[in-house]
Amino acid sequence: MRIGLIGAGRIGTFHAATLSRHREVGSLIVTDVDPARARGLADRLGETAAPGVEEIFTWGVDAVVITAATVAHADLIGRAARSGLPVFCEKPIALDLPGTLAALAEVDTAGTILQMGFQRRFDAGYTAAREAVHSGRLGRLHTVRTTTADRTPPPAEYLPLSGGMYRDCLIHDFDMVRWVTGRKVLEVYATGSDAGGAMYRAANDVDTAAVVLTLDDGTLAVATATRTNGAGYDVRMELAGELDTVAVGLDDRTPIASTEVAGPPPADKPWTGFLERFAPAYEAEVAAFVEVVCGERANPCDGREALQALRVAEACELSRRERRPVNLGEIENAPRTV
Repeated sequence: MRIGLIGAGRIGTFHAATLSRHREVGSLIVTDVDPARARGLADRLGETAAPGVEEIFTWGVDAVVITAATVAHADLIGRAARSGLPVFCEKPIALDLPGTLAALAEVDTAGTILQMGFQRRFDAGYTAAREAVHSGRLGRLHTVRTTTADRTPPPAEYLPLSGGMYRDCLIHDFDMVRWVTGRKVLEVYATGSDAGGAMYRAANDVDTAAVVLTLDDGTLAVATATRTNGAGYDVRMELAGELDTVAVGLDDRTPIASTEVAGPPPADKPWTGFLERFAPAYEAEVAAFVEVVCGERANPCDGREALQALRVAEACELSRRERRPVNLGEIENAPRTV
């Protein structure tokens, strides 16, 4: 199998290394907006660099992996679909609903495969939590809590291109609330703070956010996120039911300290970032894509799943702007705010 990879940044480099050593991948063609970066990555892996995106589609590949800048995702998905190629794409498809729906329409028309990169679906902790919910071990689920906290803030120039806290960061939590519980989100009430620095206000974004989500069975979920958490990278999920409570992301590397005398000690080596924390999950999602292309398994996360998570994020933006609860049915044609 020959795979074309578009985008040689952090996650593209990680995925390229995973694909290069996969037994089913005979060769890899890498391209990037910075040709020197693509050549450097290809040379390190013993693979081939392409001068541009055009060559990915003319040199002959069996599938495409998109890890380029978010603004390019939708166009690249459409081009791959028109070429009849299966695609793996990092989230999101686009930063708005029209762009997302247009890309999905191209995939539907072509009848091709689009697998989205929501890597937490391949994390052992989240998978175990989903099994606990669906097996009935927790009893009636009544409360879900999630948190995503980056250790250090992103570069200022990244923020205007990111889509904002809800679309860029919390979208993973929204996907996990849906996937782990198996329920739909009916309503959100979102707020945020831009007190972390002028760059957030300049981007019309927030550095800290909180959302209350009401699910279709009455379960309440609270999702929080922040761009700066000096203790370390912290991603957790708690699910409380009438019979039991479980937590994802609670281990000896969780960057949290107890104030109790008999509490556990602080983490000796807290997580530093998403690539370290979720490395096995990133490897697993790409391996799953190869299996999908080979016809060995069904698509574990298609574009419609990404659409639903984006709809929640869009509702959050509207809620924050108008300072009110927003029903998901309201945001099909809501204007973008970032």
